[in-house]
Amino acid sequence: MTEPTTGDSSTGDSGTGAFVQATGRTLEDSSGRHQRRYRAFQFGLIAQHCGRSVLEVGAGLGEFASQFEDLDRLVVTDVDPAAVAAMADRFRDRPEVEARQLDLAGHVEVVGDPVSTVVAVNVLEHIEEDSAALRSLATLVEPGGSIVLWVPGYMQLYGDFDRAVGHVRRYTPSTLRQAILGAGLTCPEVRPVNMLGALAWWAAVRRGGVKAPNPWMHQIYDTMLVPTTRLLERRLRPPFGQSVLAVASVPAAPSSR
Repeated sequence: MTEPTTGDSSTGDSGTGAFVQATGRTLEDSSGRHQRRYRAFQFGLIAQHCGRSVLEVGAGLGEFASQFEDLDRLVVTDVDPAAVAAMADRFRDRPEVEARQLDLAGHVEVVGDPVSTVVAVNVLEHIEEDSAALRSLATLVEPGGSIVLWVPGYMQLYGDFDRAVGHVRRYTPSTLRQAILGAGLTCPEVRPVNMLGALAWWAAVRRGGVKAPNPWMHQIYDTMLVPTTRLLERRLRPPFGQSVLAVASVPAAPSSR
């Protein structure tokens, strides 16, 4: 099996082709449909930490972001202009959604008023200077807001697939916390998730040599392992996982006296 991808292109020269480079998928690739249960699993863990206005960085084709409903504002961004155009078309009937180009590795441009929450799913691992990137993202968040991060876990799982899609690293809870604290943010929560996925990833990538996304493996994983994972991790906190989830808090504005 291969690591599910939601759309994690956030950096690249001028952005053109960044989605393909970062995900191993084309803009026309519909394999994301094989990850419906996995995206719902992600969403259930991430959305509880989100406020009424959300910006997703590296949103790709908007597959994860499409699960948000009843927000005051949803900003979907990507460095790849073709991906941004695809999202603008996807969300054309939702007036609360804005599609914008944003390069996390370069200068983060103003995207309107700050949001209560920034979400970055499978993004930070592509960036060498991760604390600097988090500082840039914090400028997009209102005081007291948060950045919710979902990143690949554990360098023991790093393989040819990671290299092929430009992963600089995989994280542990400790190394992700260090990146967050290094950005001047606090870290009220960080934990591994998806233990069964880690075992499947080790077997497929580290032992089996899988180097590229495989839609059929995604479908088998989505159908068989994800429901079991959801039930299991409702009852226990896994000691390790395929991914690491963290919440980074942006300092509140100092009170005026």
